[in-house]
Amino acid sequence: QVQLVESGGGLVQTGGSLRLSCAASGRFFSIYALGWYRQGPGKQRELVAIITSGCRTNYGNSVKGRFTISRENTKNTVYLEMNSLKPEDTDVYYCKASDGPFEYWGQGTQVTVAS
Repeated sequence: QVQLVESGGGLVQTGGSLRLSCAASGRFFSIYALGWYRQGPGKQRELVAIITSGCRTNYGNSVKGRFTISRENTKNTVYLEMNSLKPEDTDVYYCKASDGPFEYWGQGTQVTVAS
């Protein structure tokens, strides 16, 4: 069982930056693929970025070149560095850990980008 707690969300101006963190409890953190997703009211949850256990990364098209995902296994933490933020990045951001059929989600952190 893995529990995930996101932090770092908040209100930022257009063009600003935020760094989200997701801290995990439980064992074997290094084997999990980790991802950030986001969802707004009435919208489907969409992929923002993922990082595999081998540190391969993939990004949603709308954030490529602006966001960076990284992981620090010694701290059981995954990060999302968000730069050049736009109002359309406003959403609740969720962290996910997965290993095969098993997946775990955090409760989410709100990111609001003011225009």
